[in-house]
Amino acid sequence: MSVDPWKILGFSAQALFFARFFVQWIASERRKEVTVPKAFWYFSAGGGALLLVYAIHLRDPVFILGQAGGLLIYARNLMLSKGRGAGA
Repeated sequence: MSVDPWKILGFSAQALFFARFFVQWIASERRKEVTVPKAFWYFSAGGGALLLVYAIHLRDPVFILGQAGGLLIYARNLMLSKGRGAGA
């Protein structure tokens, strides 16, 4: 069985992207209210960027458009949260 580096990238990207939900869940449990910490947006941007690379490799326009659009939102949310506290 051969190891496909693109599959490793794809699964790693998906794991990073999925980890954002654990970050958000833990932060909300600690505050006892729904909250979205900056780390959520960093995980979203990192996972989304890697998934975009994977989508480009696959040449899948639907996947590419979905990931590229999301990256704009993640970047903007990080810009908006700049200068706020760690839990913002």
